[in-house]
Amino acid sequence: MSAKFVHLHVHTEYSLLDGLSKISKLIRRSKELDMPAVALTDHGVMYGAVEFYKECTKEGVKPLIGMEAYVVNRNHTEKAGKGENNHLLLLAANNEGYQNLMHLSTIAHLEGFYYRPRFDKETLTKYSQGLICTSACAKGEIGQLLAENSYDKAREAAEWYQHLFADRYYLEIQRHQNEDYFDSVKDNPRLLDKLKSFAKIEKIWGDGIVKLSRDLGIRLVATNDAHYLEKTDASAQDALVCISTGKNTSAIDRLRYIDTPTFHLRSPDEMANIFPDLPDSLSNTVKLAEKCDVKIELGKWYFPNIDLPAGQTATQALQDLARTKTDAIHRKRLEYELEVICSKGYAPYFLMMADLVNWCTDHNIITNTRGSAAGSLVSYVTGITTVDPILYDLPFERFLNPFRPSPPDIDIDVADDRREEIISYITQKYGSDKVAQICTFGRMLARAAVRDVARVQGHPYAFGDRLAKVIPIGSQGFPMSIERALKESPELKTMYDSDLEVKETVDLARQIEGNARHVSVHAAGMVVSPQPMINYSPLQLEPKGTKIITQYEFHACEEIGLVKFDILGIRNLSILGAARDLIENLHHITLDLKHLPMNDKATFAMLTRGETMGVFQLGGSGMTKWLKELKPNRLEDIMVMIALFRPGPMANIPEYIARKNKKSPVTYLHPKMADYLDKSYGILVYQEDIMFTGLSLAGYTWETIDKLRKAIGKKLPKEMAQQHEVFVEGCIKTSGMTQEAAEKIWELFVPFQGYGFNKAHAASYGIVAYQTAYLKAHYPVEYMTALLTAESGDTEKIVEAIEECRRIKIPVLPPDINSSDVAFAVDDKSIRFGLSAVKNVGEAAISSILSARADGPFTTFTDFCLRVDSQKVNKKVLESLIKAGAMDQFGKRAALLAALDKIRELGTSISKLKSSGQITLFAPSEQSDHSDKLPNIEEFEKSIMLGMEKELLGFYLTEHPHAEKLAQLGQLITHRISELPSGNLSGMRVTIGGIIESCRNVITKNGNLPMCFCKVSDLGKSVEAVVFPKTYAATPGVWQPDNLVLLTGKVEMRDTSAEEDIIGAPEPDVTIIVDSATIFTGESTMNYEPITNNPVTIEIPKGLLQTKLVALNSLLQSHRGQTPASLIFYNGSSSKTLPLPYGLDWTPSLQDQIHELLKT
Repeated sequence: MSAKFVHLHVHTEYSLLDGLSKISKLIRRSKELDMPAVALTDHGVMYGAVEFYKECTKEGVKPLIGMEAYVVNRNHTEKAGKGENNHLLLLAANNEGYQNLMHLSTIAHLEGFYYRPRFDKETLTKYSQGLICTSACAKGEIGQLLAENSYDKAREAAEWYQHLFADRYYLEIQRHQNEDYFDSVKDNPRLLDKLKSFAKIEKIWGDGIVKLSRDLGIRLVATNDAHYLEKTDASAQDALVCISTGKNTSAIDRLRYIDTPTFHLRSPDEMANIFPDLPDSLSNTVKLAEKCDVKIELGKWYFPNIDLPAGQTATQALQDLARTKTDAIHRKRLEYELEVICSKGYAPYFLMMADLVNWCTDHNIITNTRGSAAGSLVSYVTGITTVDPILYDLPFERFLNPFRPSPPDIDIDVADDRREEIISYITQKYGSDKVAQICTFGRMLARAAVRDVARVQGHPYAFGDRLAKVIPIGSQGFPMSIERALKESPELKTMYDSDLEVKETVDLARQIEGNARHVSVHAAGMVVSPQPMINYSPLQLEPKGTKIITQYEFHACEEIGLVKFDILGIRNLSILGAARDLIENLHHITLDLKHLPMNDKATFAMLTRGETMGVFQLGGSGMTKWLKELKPNRLEDIMVMIALFRPGPMANIPEYIARKNKKSPVTYLHPKMADYLDKSYGILVYQEDIMFTGLSLAGYTWETIDKLRKAIGKKLPKEMAQQHEVFVEGCIKTSGMTQEAAEKIWELFVPFQGYGFNKAHAASYGIVAYQTAYLKAHYPVEYMTALLTAESGDTEKIVEAIEECRRIKIPVLPPDINSSDVAFAVDDKSIRFGLSAVKNVGEAAISSILSARADGPFTTFTDFCLRVDSQKVNKKVLESLIKAGAMDQFGKRAALLAALDKIRELGTSISKLKSSGQITLFAPSEQSDHSDKLPNIEEFEKSIMLGMEKELLGFYLTEHPHAEKLAQLGQLITHRISELPSGNLSGMRVTIGGIIESCRNVITKNGNLPMCFCKVSDLGKSVEAVVFPKTYAATPGVWQPDNLVLLTGKVEMRDTSAEEDIIGAPEPDVTIIVDSATIFTGESTMNYEPITNNPVTIEIPKGLLQTKLVALNSLLQSHRGQTPASLIFYNGSSSKTLPLPYGLDWTPSLQDQIHELLKT
């Protein structure tokens, strides 16, 4: 049976918050409907073109790549009024058309963007070859003219397009059957009027299109402007539109598709039933599709033009560079690596990366590598990486091997304050038209989808918030889905099954979950090309309108062969570089970070003491706790902690510590494992450990082992089951093991599902961690100065750093008008605040102050006012400097503020006389009298001065007024606020204490009840506390700024890393849902019940009888409380930790009962 119809006008999720359809589902649905081809025509963009092409090719459906563009009749650079945006449908007939489509989309974004990405007809004419054009929907130029009853003008416009495109121009017709839905809205006159208006416009437009077709001989094509796949998807697409426009679904005066739910991917039979009178409009769609034949070459690299020595190829240049820097001992491995690299054609890539990193080194920009690249000796000797792979036993094959089909990936971390310099270098080297940053898409993840849907449905904030917070947080690279949450969260499942409103919201959120919400610039990625970038990817400006980005996302750029730089700015590398510069300048030494002594006792002693604040990857209460127990004394210990400190592998930390400290024997489940697990005391730590286990015990090869790594690393259930069988059978066959022994080893892999670190990455990060620790241990003042400067925009981190300085006995001095620089600076053995830290003191004022001070220190306040520019250093600046304590050397703050106007007036008068040349009228004694003559008044009370300090600096510097009471709170809380992010406490009840920094009161829409959102801090960290109406009503007096409070509530966590799959361990956002609260006065602790707050662990011995496990469960269940607890199950040489989902009422009596029960 021959094809009857092809959809030519189709929107996907990449028509952001307008189209619902995912590309893969679109292709599958088209195939189900027996359509030989389908089009992609998103609004003004080509975001999905590569994914669309790949999916179509895989499914055997012809891809029709296009877009619904916006064309204007004036010069597209003119931007006035609301703008003219006529829709126009363009499809690529061949590769020239595909190129022209990319050019048109790029020009529309970079030159013509005004509300929409537009281009003019002159531009369209220039890039019309190879394109097929249709008149588009009713919003097209033809449709709008016909709707205005301007047939002659519509004909004139159609003739223009016909002249330009000849037989490649079609008139588009749609029939959405608005009249069939009049009855459904008959009770709402306004909606009925709207539908009748749409029906009338569509009839006028349709009749006019048919007449034009017959009058001008232009062929018709029927389309359906598909925005979703099935008719039942209309509500989900409508929710997306409301999310985009900020409207509720119940609103009438908005863009409404929902009242005519016919914008779906209709079947050919449906289309035939709608257009029985115009069969040619259907058959023409098939004929049009047959004209299209675009071939996008995938999997081939397009290297930019690189500088090579005269007469040399890239292969020869790389070989020469690497061989001259390698000794004879390591030549065999080097030659092996070079053979693999060069035979696969990757030499230019390595030369590009070496050039970039060595340029950074020459310009004192600190770099580091992420991922497995540090396993390459070629990378190390050419300067790309900083880790010696021979020294740390890093296998090259984890990075690249002869059997790996995908190209290598060298990801670079750089100092974040110098990333723009690097981008400028790349742009200048390869050409601005050949470089672009990569786009990425923010997506509607589970919690956000639920919140958004609840909001547009008109539910109160608390409804969506409550729903979202019972959805568990996902993990890095594995975001939580609603489907999975319904299985893992009993609370969500109960609400879903018992509340129809919850079910409606969750079901609708499930339909939009995962959809692209907005486009932005990738945090690290950029691409380079040999010819102008526009020949490979359409371009646009990122949302802020400053950076040019590709319209193809990361993976699509790789597919089409663009060479990628992955350059991520890291704050700690900026701190490291700034600290190095301070040390070198102040101590007149050269500090080579690459050649620090790697066995420094002072560095390891500092880590053992838990002084980890500001140390790369090793900060945070959880990591600090383990380091203190570990007592690290070699880099490998740091590497292990970086690799294991994440869900899953974390269960191996106690056993690693026990074996290292000789409290547990070092054992191996098979003798062969000693060859590669000796440095980790027999504990599996890295991805490579799993790979070597497969290679050594189960007969895997480097060709097949990657399947095992990917199955475990990506948590792929089907592949996991296959590899489980392969591994066990391989162990039996290759190593003569029993099935039971093989299964025991397989069990060791389970904690690594989705979380395993590769060893090269751990080594790279371990070295940076050590470098930061070394500088902090030996140059604490300089290091903390660099840290404070780098974090100067984050008040919370500044407060935390100041607390750390106090703890390690480094004085942090307030701003001083004669000593402070712009930023933080070393002042002898102290750290001095910079003038830029004072609010209201801007760059112009600081510049004037430093310029005047260059002639000598200010002797009095009057001297200061006479010497600085009174317009730049105005009254507000002076008041701020006085209140912040910067003028304390000149007198009391109260007296200085009282005399401010008089002294400032004198300074202003003299400045005016100087500028007019009349200064000579004064006697020399009058000119030189700069004494202040301050009034003799009492100084402000201490509390007022501290309040001024906080007002102008953003925090208390000299001391905190509640410091003593906060110390008393330590006896009454279960956790410090700083411990919440890293404590795996989601869903648990905790008690915290702190000061209410700010409080936002709101009234619920449903019930008109008060509730509030508070920021609570305990000198270091802060946390958001949500107080719902019931709790608020019971504690209304608590919720005032500056109150010292004791709060109990449930911990809710939001994963902050799910959208970006970047290696690292970012802390989740934490919220406390408060259920009880009281003001803490500190006068007496009699009314507050102390809480045993240290988490407890219960060790379950190997072979414990099932009856005793049941008894233990009953005992623990009957002693629920607030102390976090975990069970550790020992199984020979390994152990597994299971956190209890509830806390315990931990008492000596309970401890004794457990001890008796566990006796074997």
